[in-house]
Amino acid sequence: MSDPLTALLQIISTQTTVLQTAYSKADSSVPSINTPFQPTPLEFDPRVTEARHLIVAAATQLIATVQSPIEFLQAQAGGMFDTVIVGFIIDVNVPEILREAGPEGLHVDDLSTATGVDASYLARVLRYLATRHIFKETSPNVFAHNRPSSLLTKAKSIKEIQKTPTARFDNAPIAAYLHLGSDELLTSSTAFSSFLKNPKQAAAPFNVAYNTPKKMWDWFEEDELRSRRFTAAMKNSADAMFRPEIFTSGINGDALNPDDVVVDVGGNIGPVTLTLYKAFPKLRYIVQDLGQQVVAGEKFWNEKAPQALKSGRVQLQAHDFFTPQPIKDAAIYMLRLIIHDWCDEDAKKILSQLRSAAGSQSKLILFEMLAKHVSENPTDGTLSAPYPLLPNLGVAKAGFFTTLDMSLLTMYNGKERTYEEYAQLGKESGWKLEEVKPGKICALVFSPI
Repeated sequence: MSDPLTALLQIISTQTTVLQTAYSKADSSVPSINTPFQPTPLEFDPRVTEARHLIVAAATQLIATVQSPIEFLQAQAGGMFDTVIVGFIIDVNVPEILREAGPEGLHVDDLSTATGVDASYLARVLRYLATRHIFKETSPNVFAHNRPSSLLTKAKSIKEIQKTPTARFDNAPIAAYLHLGSDELLTSSTAFSSFLKNPKQAAAPFNVAYNTPKKMWDWFEEDELRSRRFTAAMKNSADAMFRPEIFTSGINGDALNPDDVVVDVGGNIGPVTLTLYKAFPKLRYIVQDLGQQVVAGEKFWNEKAPQALKSGRVQLQAHDFFTPQPIKDAAIYMLRLIIHDWCDEDAKKILSQLRSAAGSQSKLILFEMLAKHVSENPTDGTLSAPYPLLPNLGVAKAGFFTTLDMSLLTMYNGKERTYEEYAQLGKESGWKLEEVKPGKICALVFSPI
């Protein structure tokens, strides 16, 4: 077995060749960091994605291995500046200004005029980001977009943003998500330590920081900008991150009988049910959510599939999932990215209501991200990685999910659960975990105990 440094370098070299070969076969080249992001089919190619993960896993582990541990920890301690500076840049519309300026970029004096922010401050924060490969400094105090920074732009022009500020994050999920992180999430994180030491003081760190008993999403409803930004940020998870096959294979619709009932619990306006309805039109679907979502859902379905409502194949129903489930003996009760928003106590209440309504042949399907152990664990699919990488590939593959786990804890006291935790949660609410269908989002299939 070679020494770790040699092995890490070998992984980087081998997977770089894989990456270059894939682009070469597509008559293209690996995108440059210095040019704006342009999506291509290769961005979602599984072989390319795997190569990227291995390269990043090896590169980050190489840095952690060779860098002075003092410098390494100092870099981690300053992470809040990544968050707050990206949020500031989005807030004052620098990405849109640079997009409209073109590839040559702008001098900080011109950016100062456009934003009203002192040029010396702009130079410092942009230089901070450019040092970390977000934006590029093409000449002293002149900044332009590169591949990562181009994704910070909103979907609207500067004029449109100025005309309707509350709508500025509409259809811009990445900018919305990052800005939310620099606003409510960053503020809430100041109560993180206090909450963990005494979790009985409030529902979540958010509630401590903002001195409110309300859930974050209810609190957002009091502010139109925050509400619309939150909707835009969450929209990314449904529309971009998860392919339809996750849901169609997850419920195994071909094995169900015609007119079997699928209940989409907390289904919002029903985007996942629309996917299932198109794949399995002979089933019957009930989309449940709170009243305002039912109203919005009627518009959604009348635009996307009006016959579904007219025929009764799809029904929209106002329902609070903490109250008794009105649909008895359904073939499938499914929840998509619902349970991770709630602590164990509340999650049990939700699943127990479904168990009380379920028949002996009913299935409960949770579409959730599965937290993986850093060590090998065949139960949840965390197997050995190429030596000497971490089995979960570290931040390359688990970085976002572990960050999301901390975000859920901070915002709602929710959590991303391991296989063992989901099995225990099911057991305590009357369900047996039978199968986990792996993917970026897993389908956890339960049967009544």
